[in-house]
Amino acid sequence: MDGSMRQRLKAMADEKYREFAVSLVPGCDLEFLGVRLPLLRKMARDIAKSDFRSFLAETPGRCFEEIMLRGMVIGCARMDLPEKLDHVATFVPLVTNWSICDSFCAGLKFARDHRERVWDFLQPYLGSNEEFQVRFAVVMLLNHYIEEPWLDRVLSALDKIRHEGYYARMAVAWAVSIGYVAFPETTQTYLDTCRLDDVTFNMALRKITESLRVDKNTKDMIRKMRR
Repeated sequence: MDGSMRQRLKAMADEKYREFAVSLVPGCDLEFLGVRLPLLRKMARDIAKSDFRSFLAETPGRCFEEIMLRGMVIGCARMDLPEKLDHVATFVPLVTNWSICDSFCAGLKFARDHRERVWDFLQPYLGSNEEFQVRFAVVMLLNHYIEEPWLDRVLSALDKIRHEGYYARMAVAWAVSIGYVAFPETTQTYLDTCRLDDVTFNMALRKITESLRVDKNTKDMIRKMRR
């Protein structure tokens, strides 16, 4: 990333926020400047309205905000589907923590207009050996596919994941909990017969019981399902 962009980011940095942001992403080896996400989103929208291709052609830095900004630009820049997916594929290897992963996925709203094509695109990532590639694919599913026509396919895909990384497992648990809140009967049937490993299964139960949209009696029933 060119020096002028780095200087713009540094000018927006807040040291107290930097300390807070670092605490949220333990073990992350990226440099943090301390730029708040709303400021990054505004910068991304401005870049997306200008020569975003030149920006995306630059070599990414090793700074949290630089990578986050790149992901945001990919999400909001206007381009056709093949170009968009090319940029997504190039970006995924840069996803090395939950924060960049989850913000990136939330911004890829184009997926809702191209669900079949994006579903096919996500399949290799669901079976990846890389923890955050699995998380990327699962968070894409929970953001853009927890709807009636897709739920059975999503649950079936989750049931095949066997990655033991914490962030991959937690993404699967989170997706199951989102499914439960939206479609409790279908997801309950899935939980009764699923092949999730015990750790992920219990994580999913915990996420369901943490939801404010699940009543007390249901939470009590869910807790009794622990393996």
